[in-house]
Amino acid sequence: MKLSRRSLLVGTGAAAGLAVAWSLWPRGERASLAPTGDALALGPGLLIGRDGQVTLAVPQVETGQGIWTGLAQIAADELGAAWESIGVAPARSGSEWDNGLAEAEGWLADARAWPNAPDPGLLRITAGATSVRAMERPMRLAAAAARQLLIAEAASRWNVDAAECDTGGGFVRHEGKALAFAALAEGAAARPLPRGEIALRPGPGELVGKPLPRLDALPKAEGRLRFAGDVRLPGLLHAAIRRAGAGSISIDGTPPRGVRFERGEGWVAALADTWWAAELALAAARVRVLGPASGDDQAIAAALDTALGSDDFTTLHSIGDIDDAFAGARPLAATYTAAAQLHADLEPPGATARLKDGLLEIWAATQAPELARRDAGTAAGVSLNATILYPMPVGGQGGAALENDLVPIAAILAHRTGRPVQATASRTEQIRSDAVRSPLVARLFARPLPDGSIAAWRMRVAGADGTAEAFARMLGSTGGGVRTTALAALPYAVPNVALEFAPAALPIRAGYHRGELHPALTFFTESFLDELARIGGRDPLTQRMALLAGNLRLIRCLVRATALGGWDGGGPGSQMGLSVFSGYGSHIAVVADAQVGQGGAVQVNRLVAAVDCGRAINPALVKAEVESGMLAAIAQASGPAPSFRHGRVLSPLEPHLPTLANAPETLVEVLAGSGPPGGTSGLGSAAAPAAVGNALAAATGRRLRTLPFAPMA
Repeated sequence: MKLSRRSLLVGTGAAAGLAVAWSLWPRGERASLAPTGDALALGPGLLIGRDGQVTLAVPQVETGQGIWTGLAQIAADELGAAWESIGVAPARSGSEWDNGLAEAEGWLADARAWPNAPDPGLLRITAGATSVRAMERPMRLAAAAARQLLIAEAASRWNVDAAECDTGGGFVRHEGKALAFAALAEGAAARPLPRGEIALRPGPGELVGKPLPRLDALPKAEGRLRFAGDVRLPGLLHAAIRRAGAGSISIDGTPPRGVRFERGEGWVAALADTWWAAELALAAARVRVLGPASGDDQAIAAALDTALGSDDFTTLHSIGDIDDAFAGARPLAATYTAAAQLHADLEPPGATARLKDGLLEIWAATQAPELARRDAGTAAGVSLNATILYPMPVGGQGGAALENDLVPIAAILAHRTGRPVQATASRTEQIRSDAVRSPLVARLFARPLPDGSIAAWRMRVAGADGTAEAFARMLGSTGGGVRTTALAALPYAVPNVALEFAPAALPIRAGYHRGELHPALTFFTESFLDELARIGGRDPLTQRMALLAGNLRLIRCLVRATALGGWDGGGPGSQMGLSVFSGYGSHIAVVADAQVGQGGAVQVNRLVAAVDCGRAINPALVKAEVESGMLAAIAQASGPAPSFRHGRVLSPLEPHLPTLANAPETLVEVLAGSGPPGGTSGLGSAAAPAAVGNALAAATGRRLRTLPFAPMA
């Protein structure tokens, strides 16, 4: 992020038009987001009003994970503002915010070599538990720049050295004297940015580390927070959509009065004054969607088996000499499978577009707003400079909003009709055309030693890296390949390791999901380790502790989780299982209590987790993230597996979601840490299924090697 006098004032001023309607204030007041007579710009996306209210432009999209609150907490702490004065708004289109971890962690494998290589600004992405890790420093720099300007103004008035001044609670202070930000804002805005590097605070202030209330909680409770489906514009047309993905689509029939049909590449739409009228017309029309003729369950299984048995694989993690370690030995082996999984987002995808006087405006729930903005402008034939996208809050953390392919469709329809258009997919359409989490098959081999150590570990996984495929589609590449980070490194001290990935030619569309492939991969590794422990007559906890000798943070999580969960050894008659996961710069251990209930249904009674995510910005947000991830993952792991025909989902047509009636008791403890903040959104979903699977093995004496669990199969 570049900081200059121009970016401080001009850059922020350009944001006012898009953000003013979405300001979130704890007490409901409207904020002045333009640097006018009511407020002054003191940083990229930071405004201070004459009443002392501070508005922060947040670059990351709010998907329910609380990132607007977390990043605001970081900036407010660096600024020295009072929390009750803080409000937030989405950062403007075309801003200089950029999620550098999207490349650093390999999401966009070889993206710079692609024909449509993304500009840095297009990588404003909310996914992969990167928001705090990627944006903590830029948010602090923006706030620190404003803090230095406020201090310089106050020091000038007091005729003291600026180095002797500090901020706190919305005031600049010096030896008993204090001036409010509101009184200093105008003078500070007229000052040049101090020369040299922007100095950050040496440590956290008064806000970071506290479980502060979410800024969006009250607006949600009062119905004031607007989502994409809430947008209403004069003359709005509603469009119901059918999409074909990689297949073909056609529509026959005459639309009823007041409805018009439109066609595009891979989609058809019905437009009317209400969405229901458009949906009924589309349902009555003869819409034919044809995908690959072989895109069924048998073809998917065959593709996975072919890939698993082929020599076409990539070794993503390698330690020692795996072939030499297995030479002359008879390793223990097991095969695990995980079916495809659907997105469980509550909000159906949607987008609204208005093209007027050469300006294209888009309101959409998207986790990649700059890429969506580019696609909308291209689809409507409008330059990027004449396209504005307003990133709305997203109604679900499942990851479906990373690829919102309704954005360009809405732009095309607005261009064709000359009216604002809101394109919305029904729940059934959303599921049928879902970009699923890839089905996987894994073959695992291990050479355990009599002392409980493991001499060698090999895992070969067949499937698709949905995250890489999603970004490939978004950026116009021919293929996604596989990222090094698609498989997490084994957290255990094993001297010889090979983790291999064999790409499968699946006849279905794979995409990005919360937790990515880690829920299935952790289920594979943690279940197999549990098998090895029981074969060797060892307590699963003792086995893990022996192998985690060099991973002190994960040991700490495991010790705390088992203490909180009342670990009983996991022996005969137990209903308890363990699982650990390290990823996104964080660590988690989970203890599950589960059994097979009446009719063969999986019954999860309790989930206990201990989390080390380094320096927790807001422990309450971390707890909510982990708890929600565990519950969503367990619901999917105990529901029906999707079935496919012609490359589209045939059943089920509703996601399997947890309810209050069947949700287990949960307990999450966030361990105090001093390291850099780690990601948390994928932790619970990655670790919970394996813990439940191990609990079921203890309770029934039978190892379940498939996800979703099928105890009666």
